[in-house]
Amino acid sequence: MDLAMREEDVAFRDEVRAFLKENLTDDLKAHAKLTPGILADQDLRVEWLKRLHKRGWAAPSWPKKYGGAGFNVMQRFIWASECSAAGAPAGSNMGLSMVGPTLMGHGTKEQLDHYLPRILDGTDWWCQGYSEPGSGSDLASLQCKATSDGDDYIINGTKIWTTGAHQSNKMFCLVRTDPNAEKKQQGISFILIDDFPAEGIKIDPIITLAGDHEVNQVFFDDVRVPKKNRVGKENEGWTVAKYLLEFERGGAAHGAALRNALNRLRAMADTEQTGGGGKLIDDPAFRRKIDETEVEVTSVEFTEHRIMSQLSNGQNPGAAASIIKLKGADTNQKITELAVEAIAYYAQPDVIEARTWGANVPPVGPDHTLMVMPKYLNTRAQTIFGGSNEVQRNIMAKAVLGL
Repeated sequence: MDLAMREEDVAFRDEVRAFLKENLTDDLKAHAKLTPGILADQDLRVEWLKRLHKRGWAAPSWPKKYGGAGFNVMQRFIWASECSAAGAPAGSNMGLSMVGPTLMGHGTKEQLDHYLPRILDGTDWWCQGYSEPGSGSDLASLQCKATSDGDDYIINGTKIWTTGAHQSNKMFCLVRTDPNAEKKQQGISFILIDDFPAEGIKIDPIITLAGDHEVNQVFFDDVRVPKKNRVGKENEGWTVAKYLLEFERGGAAHGAALRNALNRLRAMADTEQTGGGGKLIDDPAFRRKIDETEVEVTSVEFTEHRIMSQLSNGQNPGAAASIIKLKGADTNQKITELAVEAIAYYAQPDVIEARTWGANVPPVGPDHTLMVMPKYLNTRAQTIFGGSNEVQRNIMAKAVLGL
Protein backbone atom coordinates (compact mmCIF):
# COMPACT_ATOMS: atom_id res chain seq x y z
CA MET A 1 0.00 0.00 0.00
CA ASP A 2 1.44 3.35 -1.09
CA LEU A 3 1.18 5.87 1.74
CA ALA A 4 2.94 8.71 -0.04
CA MET A 5 0.93 11.93 -0.31
CA ARG A 6 -0.19 12.42 -3.89
CA GLU A 7 -1.47 15.68 -5.31
CA GLU A 8 -5.09 14.72 -4.73
CA ASP A 9 -4.25 13.68 -1.15
CA VAL A 10 -2.72 17.07 -0.42
CA ALA A 11 -5.82 18.74 -1.87
CA PHE A 12 -8.06 16.61 0.34
CA ARG A 13 -5.95 17.37 3.41
CA ASP A 14 -6.31 21.09 2.72
CA GLU A 15 -10.07 20.61 2.32
CA VAL A 16 -10.25 18.85 5.70
CA ARG A 17 -8.20 21.55 7.37
CA ALA A 18 -10.45 24.26 5.96
CA PHE A 19 -13.55 22.40 7.20
CA LEU A 20 -12.08 21.97 10.68
CA LYS A 21 -11.02 25.60 10.85
CA GLU A 22 -14.56 26.71 10.04
CA ASN A 23 -16.57 24.14 12.01
CA LEU A 24 -14.48 23.10 15.00
CA THR A 25 -15.54 25.80 17.44
CA ASP A 26 -13.61 26.85 20.53
CA ASP A 27 -16.33 25.27 22.69
CA LEU A 28 -15.97 21.92 20.91
CA LYS A 29 -12.17 21.96 21.23
CA ALA A 30 -12.26 23.08 24.86
CA HIS A 31 -14.69 20.36 25.81
CA ALA A 32 -12.71 17.70 23.93
CA LYS A 33 -9.72 18.56 26.12
CA LEU A 34 -11.83 17.99 29.23
CA THR A 35 -12.98 14.52 28.15
CA PRO A 36 -10.74 11.82 29.69
CA GLY A 37 -12.40 8.92 27.86
CA ILE A 38 -14.63 8.58 24.83
CA LEU A 39 -17.89 10.03 26.09
CA ALA A 40 -18.25 13.75 25.48
CA ASP A 41 -21.03 16.08 26.59
CA GLN A 42 -24.10 14.92 24.66
CA ASP A 43 -25.18 18.34 23.39
CA LEU A 44 -21.73 19.07 22.00
CA ARG A 45 -21.46 15.56 20.59
CA VAL A 46 -24.74 16.07 18.70
CA GLU A 47 -23.62 19.48 17.49
CA TRP A 48 -20.39 18.06 16.08
CA LEU A 49 -22.22 15.18 14.36
CA LYS A 50 -24.69 17.55 12.73
CA ARG A 51 -21.84 19.69 11.39
CA LEU A 52 -20.24 16.56 9.95
CA HIS A 53 -23.52 15.31 8.52
CA LYS A 54 -24.20 18.62 6.79
CA ARG A 55 -20.86 18.23 5.00
CA GLY A 56 -21.53 14.54 4.25
CA TRP A 57 -18.67 13.37 6.47
CA ALA A 58 -20.55 11.90 9.43
CA ALA A 59 -19.52 8.35 8.46
CA PRO A 60 -16.08 8.44 6.80
CA SER A 61 -15.87 4.65 6.34
CA TRP A 62 -19.44 4.03 5.15
CA PRO A 63 -20.05 3.55 1.40
CA LYS A 64 -21.71 6.49 -0.32
CA LYS A 65 -24.73 4.34 -1.24
CA TYR A 66 -25.57 4.21 2.47
CA GLY A 67 -25.02 7.93 3.03
CA GLY A 68 -21.39 7.69 4.07
CA ALA A 69 -18.44 9.77 2.92
CA GLY A 70 -16.92 6.82 1.08
CA PHE A 71 -13.36 7.89 1.94
CA ASN A 72 -10.58 5.71 0.59
CA VAL A 73 -7.78 4.37 2.79
CA MET A 74 -5.57 7.45 2.48
CA GLN A 75 -8.49 9.83 3.01
CA ARG A 76 -9.48 8.03 6.23
CA PHE A 77 -5.92 8.31 7.47
CA ILE A 78 -5.78 12.02 6.61
CA TRP A 79 -9.18 12.65 8.20
CA ALA A 80 -8.28 10.87 11.46
CA SER A 81 -4.88 12.57 11.61
CA GLU A 82 -6.21 16.07 11.01
CA CYS A 83 -9.14 15.68 13.45
CA SER A 84 -6.81 14.45 16.16
CA ALA A 85 -4.26 17.20 15.54
CA ALA A 86 -6.99 19.86 15.59
CA GLY A 87 -8.44 18.60 18.88
CA ALA A 88 -11.82 17.44 17.56
CA PRO A 89 -14.14 15.43 19.85
CA ALA A 90 -13.34 11.72 19.86
CA GLY A 91 -15.47 9.49 17.70
CA SER A 92 -17.67 7.72 20.26
CA ASN A 93 -20.76 7.01 18.18
CA MET A 94 -21.53 3.29 18.34
CA GLY A 95 -24.20 3.70 15.70
CA LEU A 96 -21.63 4.88 13.17
CA SER A 97 -18.80 2.57 14.15
CA MET A 98 -20.67 -0.65 15.02
CA VAL A 99 -24.42 -0.77 14.35
CA GLY A 100 -24.25 0.68 10.84
CA PRO A 101 -21.53 -1.66 9.52
CA THR A 102 -23.22 -4.64 11.20
CA LEU A 103 -26.56 -3.89 9.54
CA MET A 104 -24.78 -3.52 6.19
CA GLY A 105 -23.45 -7.05 6.66
CA HIS A 106 -26.44 -8.80 8.28
CA GLY A 107 -29.46 -6.49 8.35
CA THR A 108 -32.60 -6.55 6.23
CA LYS A 109 -33.38 -3.85 3.68
CA GLU A 110 -36.11 -2.58 6.00
CA GLN A 111 -33.61 -2.26 8.86
CA LEU A 112 -31.07 -0.52 6.65
CA ASP A 113 -33.61 1.96 5.29
CA HIS A 114 -34.92 2.78 8.76
CA TYR A 115 -31.82 2.93 10.95
CA LEU A 116 -28.96 4.19 8.80
CA PRO A 117 -30.38 7.68 8.08
CA ARG A 118 -31.27 8.12 11.77
CA ILE A 119 -27.71 7.22 12.77
CA LEU A 120 -26.25 9.69 10.31
CA ASP A 121 -28.32 12.69 11.34
CA GLY A 122 -28.06 12.07 15.10
CA THR A 123 -31.69 11.07 15.66
CA ASP A 124 -30.54 7.79 17.21
CA TRP A 125 -27.66 7.20 19.62
CA TRP A 126 -26.81 3.60 20.40
CA CYS A 127 -25.34 1.76 23.37
CA GLN A 128 -24.06 -1.82 23.50
CA GLY A 129 -25.72 -4.54 25.55
CA TYR A 130 -23.05 -7.23 25.56
CA SER A 131 -21.25 -7.68 28.90
CA GLU A 132 -23.01 -9.03 31.97
CA PRO A 133 -21.89 -9.67 35.56
CA GLY A 134 -19.77 -12.80 35.18
CA SER A 135 -20.00 -12.69 31.37
CA GLY A 136 -17.52 -10.09 30.20
CA SER A 137 -14.50 -11.69 28.56
CA ASP A 138 -16.48 -14.95 28.36
CA LEU A 139 -19.28 -13.26 26.46
CA ALA A 140 -20.80 -16.52 25.24
CA SER A 141 -21.83 -17.35 28.84
CA LEU A 142 -24.35 -14.48 28.90
CA GLN A 143 -27.67 -15.17 30.65
CA CYS A 144 -29.91 -12.20 29.72
CA LYS A 145 -32.97 -14.07 28.47
CA ALA A 146 -35.43 -13.35 25.65
CA THR A 147 -38.56 -15.50 25.79
CA SER A 148 -40.70 -15.86 22.67
CA ASP A 149 -44.24 -14.47 22.95
CA GLY A 150 -45.98 -14.37 19.58
CA ASP A 151 -44.40 -11.65 17.45
CA ASP A 152 -42.34 -10.35 20.38
CA TYR A 153 -39.56 -11.28 22.74
CA ILE A 154 -39.84 -10.61 26.47
CA ILE A 155 -36.43 -9.75 27.93
CA ASN A 156 -35.26 -10.28 31.50
CA GLY A 157 -31.76 -9.91 32.90
CA THR A 158 -29.02 -7.32 33.14
CA LYS A 159 -26.13 -5.79 31.20
CA ILE A 160 -23.14 -4.05 32.75
CA TRP A 161 -20.38 -1.59 31.75
CA THR A 162 -22.86 -0.16 29.25
CA THR A 163 -21.10 2.92 27.89
CA GLY A 164 -23.43 5.85 27.25
CA ALA A 165 -26.67 4.10 28.21
CA HIS A 166 -27.76 7.29 29.98
CA GLN A 167 -27.25 9.26 26.74
CA SER A 168 -28.79 6.74 24.31
CA ASN A 169 -32.23 6.12 22.89
CA LYS A 170 -31.37 2.74 21.31
CA MET A 171 -29.50 -0.39 22.33
CA PHE A 172 -28.12 -3.32 20.35
CA CYS A 173 -28.17 -6.36 22.56
CA LEU A 174 -27.19 -10.02 22.79
CA VAL A 175 -29.81 -12.20 24.46
CA ARG A 176 -30.23 -15.91 25.07
CA THR A 177 -33.18 -17.23 23.09
CA ASP A 178 -32.44 -20.94 23.62
CA PRO A 179 -31.21 -21.73 27.16
CA ASN A 180 -30.98 -25.43 26.28
CA ALA A 181 -28.55 -25.05 23.38
CA GLU A 182 -25.82 -27.70 23.29
CA LYS A 183 -22.99 -25.13 23.05
CA LYS A 184 -22.99 -21.79 24.85
CA GLN A 185 -22.26 -19.92 21.59
CA GLN A 186 -25.53 -21.32 20.25
CA GLY A 187 -28.94 -20.13 21.34
CA ILE A 188 -27.97 -16.42 21.30
CA SER A 189 -29.76 -13.78 19.23
CA PHE A 190 -28.82 -10.22 18.28
CA ILE A 191 -31.66 -7.73 18.72
CA LEU A 192 -32.22 -3.99 18.47
CA ILE A 193 -34.11 -2.32 21.31
CA ASP A 194 -35.91 0.68 19.82
CA ASP A 195 -37.71 2.01 22.85
CA PHE A 196 -34.82 2.75 25.19
CA PRO A 197 -35.20 3.32 28.01
CA ALA A 198 -38.74 1.96 28.17
CA GLU A 199 -40.99 0.62 30.88
CA GLY A 200 -39.16 -2.21 32.61
CA ILE A 201 -35.69 -0.81 31.84
CA LYS A 202 -33.65 0.65 34.69
CA ILE A 203 -30.28 2.38 34.23
CA ASP A 204 -27.93 2.61 37.22
CA PRO A 205 -24.81 4.79 36.85
CA ILE A 206 -21.31 3.47 37.55
CA ILE A 207 -18.79 6.17 38.44
CA THR A 208 -15.25 5.38 37.28
CA LEU A 209 -11.94 5.80 39.11
CA ALA A 210 -11.50 9.11 37.32
CA GLY A 211 -14.80 10.34 38.80
CA ASP A 212 -16.66 10.26 35.48
CA HIS A 213 -20.04 8.85 34.51
CA GLU A 214 -19.42 6.91 31.30
CA VAL A 215 -20.66 3.42 32.09
CA ASN A 216 -23.82 1.96 33.61
CA GLN A 217 -25.63 -1.21 34.60
CA VAL A 218 -28.92 -1.79 32.78
CA PHE A 219 -31.71 -4.00 34.16
CA PHE A 220 -34.53 -5.54 32.09
CA ASP A 221 -37.81 -6.58 33.70
CA ASP A 222 -40.32 -8.07 31.20
CA VAL A 223 -39.26 -5.71 28.41
CA ARG A 224 -41.15 -6.41 25.18
CA VAL A 225 -39.26 -6.13 21.86
CA PRO A 226 -40.68 -7.00 18.40
CA LYS A 227 -39.05 -9.97 16.67
CA LYS A 228 -38.65 -7.86 13.53
CA ASN A 229 -35.87 -6.10 15.46
CA ARG A 230 -33.73 -9.22 15.42
CA VAL A 231 -30.63 -9.01 13.21
CA GLY A 232 -29.89 -12.32 11.55
CA LYS A 233 -31.58 -15.61 12.34
CA GLU A 234 -32.84 -16.62 15.76
CA ASN A 235 -30.19 -18.42 17.83
CA GLU A 236 -27.45 -17.39 15.36
CA GLY A 237 -26.60 -14.06 16.93
CA TRP A 238 -23.09 -15.18 17.84
CA THR A 239 -22.13 -14.85 14.17
CA VAL A 240 -23.47 -11.29 14.08
CA ALA A 241 -21.78 -10.49 17.39
CA LYS A 242 -18.36 -11.63 16.16
CA TYR A 243 -18.80 -9.58 12.99
CA LEU A 244 -19.54 -6.47 15.05
CA LEU A 245 -16.62 -7.07 17.43
CA GLU A 246 -14.21 -6.94 14.50
CA PHE A 247 -15.32 -3.35 13.88
CA GLU A 248 -15.24 -2.49 17.59
CA ARG A 249 -11.77 -3.89 18.08
CA GLY A 250 -10.46 -2.62 14.77
CA GLY A 251 -11.58 0.89 15.65
CA ALA A 252 -10.54 0.84 19.29
CA ALA A 253 -7.07 2.21 18.60
CA HIS A 254 -6.42 5.12 16.28
CA GLY A 255 -2.81 5.53 15.24
CA ALA A 256 -3.30 9.20 14.51
CA ALA A 257 -4.64 9.82 18.03
CA LEU A 258 -1.72 7.95 19.56
CA ARG A 259 0.72 9.93 17.43
CA ASN A 260 -0.74 13.23 18.57
CA ALA A 261 -0.84 12.10 22.19
CA LEU A 262 2.85 11.25 21.92
CA ASN A 263 3.57 14.67 20.43
CA ARG A 264 1.75 16.31 23.34
CA LEU A 265 3.81 14.22 25.75
CA ARG A 266 7.00 15.49 24.12
CA ALA A 267 5.81 19.08 24.43
CA MET A 268 4.98 18.45 28.08
CA ALA A 269 8.44 16.98 28.71
CA ASP A 270 9.96 20.03 27.05
CA THR A 271 8.19 22.19 29.68
CA GLU A 272 8.61 20.07 32.80
CA GLN A 273 11.91 19.93 34.66
CA THR A 274 13.95 17.16 36.24
CA GLY A 275 15.01 17.18 39.87
CA GLY A 276 18.29 18.71 38.76
CA GLY A 277 16.62 21.64 37.06
CA GLY A 278 17.09 20.66 33.42
CA LYS A 279 14.37 19.95 30.90
CA LEU A 280 12.79 16.51 31.27
CA ILE A 281 13.00 15.96 27.51
CA ASP A 282 16.80 16.15 27.79
CA ASP A 283 16.96 13.43 30.45
CA PRO A 284 18.41 10.36 28.66
CA ALA A 285 16.34 7.83 30.59
CA PHE A 286 13.02 9.61 29.97
CA ARG A 287 13.87 10.36 26.35
CA ARG A 288 14.59 6.68 25.80
CA LYS A 289 11.12 5.78 27.11
CA ILE A 290 9.55 8.22 24.65
CA ASP A 291 11.59 6.84 21.74
CA GLU A 292 10.63 3.26 22.61
CA THR A 293 6.96 4.28 22.74
CA GLU A 294 7.26 5.95 19.33
CA VAL A 295 8.29 2.62 17.82
CA GLU A 296 5.09 1.09 19.18
CA VAL A 297 2.96 3.98 17.92
CA THR A 298 4.40 3.46 14.44
CA SER A 299 3.57 -0.26 14.56
CA VAL A 300 -0.02 0.57 15.50
CA GLU A 301 -0.28 3.06 12.63
CA PHE A 302 0.83 0.52 10.05
CA THR A 303 -1.42 -2.20 11.43
CA GLU A 304 -4.30 0.25 11.20
CA HIS A 305 -3.40 0.92 7.56
CA ARG A 306 -3.62 -2.81 6.83
CA ILE A 307 -7.05 -3.02 8.45
CA MET A 308 -8.36 -0.04 6.49
CA SER A 309 -7.03 -1.59 3.31
CA GLN A 310 -8.87 -4.83 4.04
CA LEU A 311 -12.12 -2.97 4.74
CA SER A 312 -11.82 -0.91 1.56
CA ASN A 313 -11.52 -4.16 -0.41
CA GLY A 314 -14.67 -5.57 1.17
CA GLN A 315 -12.81 -7.85 3.59
CA ASN A 316 -13.28 -8.17 7.33
CA PRO A 317 -10.38 -7.17 9.60
CA GLY A 318 -10.25 -10.64 11.14
CA ALA A 319 -7.40 -11.28 13.58
CA ALA A 320 -5.77 -7.96 12.68
CA ALA A 321 -8.55 -6.26 14.63
CA SER A 322 -7.39 -8.11 17.74
CA ILE A 323 -3.77 -7.13 17.10
CA ILE A 324 -4.53 -3.43 16.86
CA LYS A 325 -6.93 -3.52 19.79
CA LEU A 326 -4.28 -5.06 22.03
CA LYS A 327 -1.32 -2.99 20.85
CA GLY A 328 -3.33 0.22 20.73
CA ALA A 329 -4.54 -0.23 24.29
CA ASP A 330 -1.08 -1.09 25.60
CA THR A 331 0.53 1.86 23.81
CA ASN A 332 -2.08 4.34 24.97
CA GLN A 333 -1.59 3.19 28.55
CA LYS A 334 2.17 3.66 28.22
CA ILE A 335 1.72 7.22 26.97
CA THR A 336 -0.56 8.11 29.89
CA GLU A 337 1.87 6.49 32.35
CA LEU A 338 4.73 8.59 30.97
CA ALA A 339 2.56 11.70 31.24
CA VAL A 340 1.96 10.99 34.95
CA GLU A 341 5.71 10.54 35.39
CA ALA A 342 6.34 13.80 33.55
CA ILE A 343 4.13 16.02 35.72
CA ALA A 344 5.39 14.43 38.97
CA TYR A 345 3.66 15.86 42.06
CA TYR A 346 1.02 17.66 39.96
CA ALA A 347 -0.57 14.24 39.42
CA GLN A 348 -1.75 14.20 43.03
CA PRO A 349 -4.41 16.99 43.13
CA ASP A 350 -7.82 15.80 41.92
CA VAL A 351 -9.95 18.87 41.25
CA ILE A 352 -12.92 17.40 39.38
CA GLU A 353 -14.66 20.77 39.30
CA ALA A 354 -11.80 22.24 37.26
CA ARG A 355 -12.47 19.77 34.43
CA THR A 356 -16.25 20.11 34.48
CA TRP A 357 -17.58 21.70 31.31
CA GLY A 358 -18.61 25.32 31.97
CA ALA A 359 -16.94 25.58 35.38
CA ASN A 360 -14.61 28.45 36.25
CA VAL A 361 -12.54 26.62 38.88
CA PRO A 362 -8.80 26.97 38.11
CA PRO A 363 -6.61 23.85 37.99
CA VAL A 364 -3.84 23.18 40.48
CA GLY A 365 -0.65 23.63 38.47
CA PRO A 366 -0.12 24.32 34.75
CA ASP A 367 -3.05 23.76 32.38
CA HIS A 368 -1.35 20.82 30.68
CA THR A 369 -1.40 18.86 33.96
CA LEU A 370 -5.17 18.99 34.54
CA MET A 371 -6.25 15.95 32.50
CA VAL A 372 -3.16 13.78 32.89
CA MET A 373 -4.32 11.75 35.91
CA PRO A 374 -7.97 11.42 34.75
CA LYS A 375 -6.77 10.08 31.38
CA TYR A 376 -4.36 7.71 33.10
CA LEU A 377 -7.16 6.34 35.29
CA ASN A 378 -9.62 6.11 32.39
CA THR A 379 -7.23 4.13 30.20
CA ARG A 380 -6.74 1.45 32.90
CA ALA A 381 -9.90 -0.16 31.52
CA GLN A 382 -8.74 -0.08 27.91
CA THR A 383 -7.02 -3.45 28.15
CA ILE A 384 -10.31 -4.94 29.39
CA PHE A 385 -13.24 -3.41 27.50
CA GLY A 386 -14.00 -4.54 23.97
CA GLY A 387 -12.36 -7.88 24.79
CA SER A 388 -9.51 -8.14 27.28
CA ASN A 389 -5.88 -8.49 26.21
CA GLU A 390 -6.02 -12.15 27.23
CA VAL A 391 -8.97 -12.74 24.89
CA GLN A 392 -7.17 -10.95 22.03
CA ARG A 393 -4.06 -13.11 22.52
CA ASN A 394 -6.19 -16.26 22.39
CA ILE A 395 -7.79 -15.09 19.14
CA MET A 396 -4.39 -14.35 17.61
CA ALA A 397 -2.99 -17.67 18.78
CA LYS A 398 -5.79 -19.56 17.05
CA ALA A 399 -6.31 -17.44 13.93
CA VAL A 400 -2.71 -16.46 13.16
CA LEU A 401 -0.51 -19.14 14.74
CA GLY A 402 -2.96 -22.02 14.40
CA LEU A 403 -2.53 -23.09 18.03
